[in-house]
Amino acid sequence: MSIKTFKGGVHPNYMKQLTNKSPIQVLEAGAEVVIPLLQHIGKICEPLVKKGDYVRVGQKIGDVDAFVSSPVHASVSGTVKAIEPRLSNGGVNVNSIIIENDFTYTPVEDSGLMGDYERMTKEEIIEVIHSAGIVGMGGAGFPMHIKVNPPKDKIIKYIILNGAECEPYLSSDHRTMLEHTEEMLFGINVLMTLSNARRTFIAVEDNKPDVIDKLLKMKLPYSIEVVPLETKYPQGSEKHLIKAVTGLEVPHGKLPADVGVIVNNVDTCISLYNALIKGMPLVRRRVTVSGGAVANPGVYDVPIGMTFRELFEAAGGFKSEPAKIIMGGPMMGAAQVSLDVPVVKTTSGILAFTKKEGRTYGESPCLRCGKCVDVCPMHLMPNAIATATRLNDNDKAEKLHAMDCVECGSCSYTCPSHRYLVERIRLAKSRLQIIAAKRK
Repeated sequence: MSIKTFKGGVHPNYMKQLTNKSPIQVLEAGAEVVIPLLQHIGKICEPLVKKGDYVRVGQKIGDVDAFVSSPVHASVSGTVKAIEPRLSNGGVNVNSIIIENDFTYTPVEDSGLMGDYERMTKEEIIEVIHSAGIVGMGGAGFPMHIKVNPPKDKIIKYIILNGAECEPYLSSDHRTMLEHTEEMLFGINVLMTLSNARRTFIAVEDNKPDVIDKLLKMKLPYSIEVVPLETKYPQGSEKHLIKAVTGLEVPHGKLPADVGVIVNNVDTCISLYNALIKGMPLVRRRVTVSGGAVANPGVYDVPIGMTFRELFEAAGGFKSEPAKIIMGGPMMGAAQVSLDVPVVKTTSGILAFTKKEGRTYGESPCLRCGKCVDVCPMHLMPNAIATATRLNDNDKAEKLHAMDCVECGSCSYTCPSHRYLVERIRLAKSRLQIIAAKRK
């Protein structure tokens, strides 16, 4: 069986061994949970409850009448303690619903999600996905009910299940594929039913041989194929995954649906099973807790709204003072300013780095070595874009296709001079977006 990949990328120290052999542990929340009303790409939700209301697990507590949006639900039962801005993982305050946990975990009587799945129409299933608050859980948070219902002129041929999990340290998708295989396959069947796709590719990096072996031994139907991928970052990037698996290229400014592909995350597939079979909306997710400063790294199934502090405590606390806390992986994750922020739908991992792991360097002059160009998976010139940005030459940055950057950080990782390449390219993209908005 051939190992597929793409041109470019890097090979960081993956550090998967800290967590990839650890079975998923189920945790419950502490005295309160904080449910941000914005956990997706799109418009922020409005609260559907008020202070003093009693809520149940799975009850819809926030929603908004907007196409690009996704409702939020209570992950515990208890009393609404407050509705107020709270610090989020993005470093800004987001209006949130704070629920005082009564520790009974009383489920909502009727979530309105369950039904005879095989008798549901496509429209009814899509409405369940919307009502359940299911979004892309790999990090982007794009509402799933939109992704699985592309315009009628987009003919979907392939589904790709993104099991690459190429970010160092993270193992939650790995453990989920091993321990919740049947639920994952159910989600794949739902996606194929909705899209009329003729094939699904389960794409898994070859540093997860136990997953690949298990799937191959299951004698999957012809319509579902296991595709081993070379272990390389950013193998899980949507465009590069499509190129590696199908050979198709997503053109500039286009989406995967434009080439007949839908890419979905592992945990997102599991959430389809929970909604359609268990009648439970998206109120929990699996999170990798790792890093050199963590006493007992592992993968945890946790309620949304549980704080990072509680999760680190469940992992045995810190064996040394953390120098840096990151949500997500070390390549594209966001550094955190506080432990008192909640787990949200897109929290794939939280990492606590020692001083050695989290060390930073000052910039040195560019050596013109071209390493950043060699590893760029989008075949850009990161050094030239960064220089144009530093000189405030927005026209040059645009001509160098700065907007095509996927912000994977491979350029910064490989730069021997420790240039702030990806940071400057992000700045260039922000400037170009503002310019484009003004033009409109």
